[in-house]
Formats: sequence, C-alpha cells, structure tokens
Amino acid sequence: MARDTLTGSRIRERRSIAGMRQADLARQVGISASYLNLIEHNRRRIGGKLLLDIAQILGVEPSMLTQGAEAALIATLREAAADAGPVAAEIDRADEFAGRFPGWAEVLAAGHRRIASLERAVETLSDRLTHDPQLAASLHEVLSTAAAIRSTASILAETGELEQEWRERFHKNLNEDSLRLAESSKALVTYLDESENADERRGSPQEEVEAFVARCGFHFVDLEDGTSEPEALADDAPELTSRAARLIAAEVLSRYAKDARAMPLGEFREAIAGVGPDPVALAQVFGAELSAVFRRLAAMPDDVLSGDVGLVVCDASGSILYRKQIEGFALPRFGASCPLWPVFTALSRPLMPVRRRVSQLGRSAMLFDCMAIAQPVGTPLFDEDPLYQSTMLILPISGNGADQAPVQPVGSSCRVCPRSDCRARREPSILSEGF
Repeated sequence: MARDTLTGSRIRERRSIAGMRQADLARQVGISASYLNLIEHNRRRIGGKLLLDIAQILGVEPSMLTQGAEAALIATLREAAADAGPVAAEIDRADEFAGRFPGWAEVLAAGHRRIASLERAVETLSDRLTHDPQLAASLHEVLSTAAAIRSTASILAETGELEQEWRERFHKNLNEDSLRLAESSKALVTYLDESENADERRGSPQEEVEAFVARCGFHFVDLEDGTSEPEALADDAPELTSRAARLIAAEVLSRYAKDARAMPLGEFREAIAGVGPDPVALAQVFGAELSAVFRRLAAMPDDVLSGDVGLVVCDASGSILYRKQIEGFALPRFGASCPLWPVFTALSRPLMPVRRRVSQLGRSAMLFDCMAIAQPVGTPLFDEDPLYQSTMLILPISGNGADQAPVQPVGSSCRVCPRSDCRARREPSILSEGF
C-alpha cells in the first residue's frame, strides 16, 4: 500500500489516541460519520480544507497525517523483517504498520538498530582480541607478570626457613612485580576503554595509515595537481607517529600519484560521464590496468560518483594491505577475513577478472557488486616467482537484485559469521543462535 494512501489509517490512529469517537470527529468537521468511516479505512482520498480541519481538531500537524512515518523508519522495518529469517513478516504492509502504530514501529526499529550495533561491537571486539598486536602484547605482559608473582609467592609459602638475604630479595621481587602488574593492567584497561580518545589510539602502523587516509577522504588534492610529493605529505601527517607508518603511507601515496598521472581527474570525470563507472570501459579509455582503475574509482571525490565505493587490496598471503570501508560491508581490520570474498578468489586466477554479486550475512540486507583482479607486483623476472596483489572494488546495488545474477553469501570473518553450513568455515562462530 502506497504511503500517500494511508492518511485514513493515521487519522484513525490519532483519533483513538485522543479518545475521540468517530461520530464526534465527523460532527466537528461537518461530515457524516459514514463518510469519515470510509476515509479512515482508506477508501476515500482526503486533502485540502477537510484535512486541515481534522488535523486542527486532533491537535497535530497536517504533515503527520499525510506523511506519517519517515522513509528511514519504514526502511528499517523492512530490513528487520528481512533479517527475521523464517518468520513470515508482512513486508508489503510495513507502511501501514508504521502509519497505524508509529510508536510500536519506533520501538521495533530501535530494537533492530540496537541489535545491529551490538553485532558490530562484537565483531570489532572479536577482531581486536584475535589479531590486535598491541592488545596481545599487553595481555602477554599481564600474564607473564602474574606468573612471576605466583612463582615467587609459592617459594615463600612452601619453603621453610629462608636466610634473611634471600627473603628480602624475594620480597623485593614481589614488590617490583606487583607494581609492574598494576601498571600493565592499568595500561590494558586504558587501551580497552573506548570512551577515552578511541580515535587517537593506533594499534599498528597500518592503522595509522588508515586513519590518515580516511581523514583526507581518500582523496588528495595536492597529489592530483602535483603541488606536493608523497613523502612530504606522509612526513607532515599528524596521524603517522612511527617511521614504519610514514613509509607505508609514502608507498600508498606514491601509487596514488602514479594513478593520478595516468588518469587525470578532469579526464577521468569526463570518461565516467561518458561510459559510466564501468571499470573495463574506463581501462580501455586510458589504457590502464583494472587494479589501477579500481583504485582511481575509490579515490574520486563525492561529487563524481552517485554512490559510495569500497576497496580492498591484499597480498598473496591474504593479508589486507589497504581498505576503504563501505556501509553494509564489514571489513575486518586485521586479516582473518572471509575466504569467499572475490578478492581472494582472484588470487587463484591471476590476471583473470572475477565478478560476483554478494550479500554479507548479518543485519544488512544490502547487495554488492564486487569486481576483483590479481596482478603481479613490479616487473616479472625469469628466475623468480611473481608476487601478486589482488584488488577488489565494492559497489552497492540498489533494489533487491532479484532479476539479476545469483547472489553469493559471504561473511566478514568466521568468528562473527552466523552461517553454520559454510564450507569455508575455519572456526566456530562466537555468536549464539538467534543473536
């Protein structure tokens, strides 16, 4: 049922909330109760002065009766119904439900959003607990210090008389180790505390580079017009606190500058206007590699493409070297990603483009068009095996895609993927059934 035909349902709902009888409302606006009954059951359209009079008597803005729930609320209700699994929800009546029961609709939508937020939190924490190098070092420090204290305490408790010199030495060790445990525990708690400066902490040089590139919007004007050098930008970036991070950033920026010289922004913008965001067509226009076109599309400013674009670059080991997040497609920060991603499939088919229509399991019902290709790094040599990097472009698909190519379900990582019958699963999921 279209939203503009639900005005009657909203009038009936508002009248009920106000505790007014149908006959009383009809009398006050000067129409018959039978005609108002037809309006409230969406059998007669309403507008103009009659709508304004009814809104005034009910004490609401006319827009509340004609527009009802916002589109975002209805979209959330449809998403919640789609994620309900085997529950047969009446998705086609989401508009009517939101119009007749706006309060309950908000409760349901808020619950769905909270569940999605909790799942993202679990995914992030699992990713950190499994792969965060700083967290691993902190936990190792705490455990090793606790073991040292336990060992010293056992000697003091189980050994009989000790010489005064040795007893004082053990007491000194206990004091020093306990201080070390207190400091390392405090540092660990501070690191885990997301409420304080969460955006300023970097667990690795790769994270520093990601923060730097994200702050710049993945687009560097100084490299587009050639007014700055990659090394200078890396040296001046406040996010890059370590030498390793600056070296990684300089490499990323150098590749960006090379892509910008091969496909200048103005010409690339014109090419997109002519052939659309088709990577193959763009590669033919500029005589460029597909991976370079993928990177260029992901580096475009917001006014060039109609939607968001995601990007993933990995090496032959499957380690993610570069990533640009896209709404609805979770990209783990450190490796251990879903092996069903096309970016990994491309590694088994070097130089052959791979394209898949995918849906990532979770609370999002979005579909994505993923295109990937694995290409050698540098010039191949006769006496050495080639090194490959795989690049994947991620484009959101509008609509349900039911009339398009088959959809391949993928996850973010096994630890937080609810799909139980996956042939690519490496380890059980930490998500309980129905989470």
